[in-house]
Amino acid sequence: MGLFSRAPKSQTEAQESPSPEKHEAPAAPESRFARLKSRLGGQWGNTVRAALRAGNLDQDTWDQLEDALLAADVGLEVTDEVLAALKQRVKRNPGTAATVLLAQVLVENLTMEAPRTLALEPPGAQDAAPIVVVGVNGVGKTTTVGKLARVLVAEGYSVVMGAADTFRAAAADQLQTWGARVDVPVVRDEEGADPASVAFRAAEHAHEVGADVVLVDTAGRLQNKQGLMDELGKIIRVLGKRRTPEEVLLVLDATTGQNGLAQARIFAEVAGVTGVVLTKLDGSAKGGIVFAVQRALGVPVKFVGLGEGVDDVAPFDPEAFVSGVLGEE
Repeated sequence: MGLFSRAPKSQTEAQESPSPEKHEAPAAPESRFARLKSRLGGQWGNTVRAALRAGNLDQDTWDQLEDALLAADVGLEVTDEVLAALKQRVKRNPGTAATVLLAQVLVENLTMEAPRTLALEPPGAQDAAPIVVVGVNGVGKTTTVGKLARVLVAEGYSVVMGAADTFRAAAADQLQTWGARVDVPVVRDEEGADPASVAFRAAEHAHEVGADVVLVDTAGRLQNKQGLMDELGKIIRVLGKRRTPEEVLLVLDATTGQNGLAQARIFAEVAGVTGVVLTKLDGSAKGGIVFAVQRALGVPVKFVGLGEGVDDVAPFDPEAFVSGVLGEE
């Protein structure tokens, strides 16, 4: 990433974090989920496996399975569909283990026509593509932006990050620390500066240095819907003066379960969300939120966070997810 090694250091331009520490190269994205899926499952996976492997699939078994899915925040609608489909498959395939049939049903339920990959051209193809990252404060949004930068760098993309969460000085500092880890410049401004202005300057800088992607972190305030709409709408509109964002990623904390869906719906309505990043999915008793959020928003889960490490954000793989929860058969 020598292209960015001489980025300007003024307060309102791209800055390199003053850190002498050299970090290892980012892990290849395609290998991440396979490496991390052992962290999935939690109590709900154990309960599901125990119910299905107990022997006869009587009414008590179906009740246990329903309780396990609902407790994991799969959601009532999806739970009803999964159980109905599983009962049909059990009748048609009496010689097949119920856990295998359930895995098939769950993977099919997670399958969507919308792509899980980011809408990006190959590196070096066009002007920098903006990716706007939204979500309430406290879900790990800024950290996720830094980890996504590592994913993109590992894929061969050159990246600029924009610290458009100007209401928390710590957010810009945190983003700069992440930038230093992969030699990615960060465009920031004074605390309280206009977020859309910062986002636009980040896009301008990305164009000047020939970067492929500009990742924009945004504020996570939810005092009122109109204020959020105005702020995010302005950021997306101003970025469109260079190039309209094709990706708006919503970061959600998987441990909040159904409680996070109301906030998710607001962001989806306001910002035109194209994909979801679920953080803290590792070992969460609420891991079924993957199903519920896709159903509620109609957009795919594109990335998941499965730990605190710098490479513990991975592209979401439905088959590997279900396998990790239910165990290999």
